Amino acid sequence: IHFKEHADMGVKLKKLEEQVLVITGASSGIGLATARMAARRGARVVLAARNERSLADAVAQIEAEKGAAMPVVADVSRERDVRQIAEVARAAFGGFDTWVNNAAVTIYGRLEEVSVEDQRQLFEVNFWGLVYGSRVALQHLRSRGGALINMGSVLSDRAIPLQGTYSASKHAVKAFTDALRMEVEKDGDPVSVTLVKPGPIDTPYYKHAKNYLDAEPKPPGPVYAPEVVARAILSCAERPMRDVIIGGGGKMLSAMGAYAPRFTDRYMRTTQFKAQQSDRPTADRSDRSLYEGADPVAATSGGYAGHVARSSLYTSATLNPRKTALAAIGIGLAVVAGLHAFSDDE
Repeated sequence: IHFKEHADMGVKLKKLEEQVLVITGASSGIGLATARMAARRGARVVLAARNERSLADAVAQIEAEKGAAMPVVADVSRERDVRQIAEVARAAFGGFDTWVNNAAVTIYGRLEEVSVEDQRQLFEVNFWGLVYGSRVALQHLRSRGGALINMGSVLSDRAIPLQGTYSASKHAVKAFTDALRMEVEKDGDPVSVTLVKPGPIDTPYYKHAKNYLDAEPKPPGPVYAPEVVARAILSCAERPMRDVIIGGGGKMLSAMGAYAPRFTDRYMRTTQFKAQQSDRPTADRSDRSLYEGADPVAATSGGYAGHVARSSLYTSATLNPRKTALAAIGIGLAVVAGLHAFSDDE
């Protein structure tokens, strides 16, 4: 296990209560959880999403808790919409200190069955939307200083079957973010560039997915609450981090893929086809949220019926340098035990 999560970038970030945060994909799931948590801690938040009704609901939730929030109806796959997000932030709050590229969509299905049109649309949102957001954010943050936080995934490190296009987009997000970070640091810009990589999270992500399968999708365990990710994002908004994985299970999968790739292929093909499908037949074959915002209700949870972890010892330790060595040792032992157990089962 190596310690790539930490990086002393020499960038000083403001306390959260002094910040303005821009969050895309903010009307549900991780984005909404992050916006609400930030507002509770005194930050002002700019929420961007495609669905006007769910966005209004999200802002109302924050304002009901005495928070300060500004909505922007925007589709991140359109560069002009992304520029509009920044313009609203400047007009409402005089600018922003942290930009979180969180908007994403997914598709469930075998790669040969998913249409190329749908795969291109997924990349328009997940990759190009993040590229537009990163460029717009840097134009502002270079003179002001602050944090750019891009949402990758554990699938940035290790692809999973039935979500091949999503995995490919998150691999691209990781490569883009890593290259951008080096360029920003080379120029000495006062901007931290962070990649956050969640594992399975209980959000409406699964309900919003376009589905080619016969069964409704579900997250494979272990599943974490969106607030676990939100806490990590806000920690990175105050203290520069290179990257952080959400959940010990995600770290174990990432490590398995890096150190035992062929074994991990076998493990994934044996377990992940079934683990990602519920026992409920597919409700519909619509595009859901692939091309436009589909859900008028702003919700953080996806209603996962199994156990949802409200914290992650591994992630907490990662965000606290003094505990990282202990976390690394623990995850290393878990990986070894997992490899041994699976080999015995085979």
